[in-house]
Amino acid sequence: MQIQFSLAEAPDDLTAEKGRKLFAGQSEFLKGVVAMSGLPEADRVEVCFAGRSNVGKSSLINALTGTKGLARASNTPGRTQEINYFTQGPDLYLVDLPGYGYANAPLAVVEKWQKLLKRYLSGRQTLRRAFVLIDSRHGIKKVDEEIMALLDSAAVTFQCVMTKADKVKAKDLDKVLDQVRGALSKHPAAYPEIVLTSSEKGDGIATLRAIIAGID
Repeated sequence: MQIQFSLAEAPDDLTAEKGRKLFAGQSEFLKGVVAMSGLPEADRVEVCFAGRSNVGKSSLINALTGTKGLARASNTPGRTQEINYFTQGPDLYLVDLPGYGYANAPLAVVEKWQKLLKRYLSGRQTLRRAFVLIDSRHGIKKVDEEIMALLDSAAVTFQCVMTKADKVKAKDLDKVLDQVRGALSKHPAAYPEIVLTSSEKGDGIATLRAIIAGID
């Protein structure tokens, strides 16, 4: 039986409030990590965000936390070469993974990122879910498939978050969603719900907050 990958619905009042409270807490940049030895102590739940360059990852993290400029978007795609840790209150880490899929990065740098990502994804016991960001205008590309395959092999549950949904007409979005659902169905680690978001308009932010607040 094929998983349907429905769109995540807006949370009920109780669940939405749980998400609001979690993200009403202090959000702070903790550290940038370039080697496994630099990871902070695994003393709380963490969720990570992955996405190709220019998918809107920094904007999404800023919208989630309500903290403008917390995650900084570089003007040069692929510039972020660290795993960036943010504290969200006392009980949660938000982890911003390096952007991928930018051809101009030197091969040695790309290989170093990939090695670090593999070690992080397969070796971080407190990592509960990865959110893979997909641009609503473009759907899933080959480089996204690669990170999803990596998450499959690491047995890390990942959930697809569609960004920039406000930039696409409804009929075009339906076509993209069909493509995304088809691609996700090939990945055993894929969580069977897709989250539609727009950081600019605030769409889907309360839903994503509630989802994160419900992860133990």
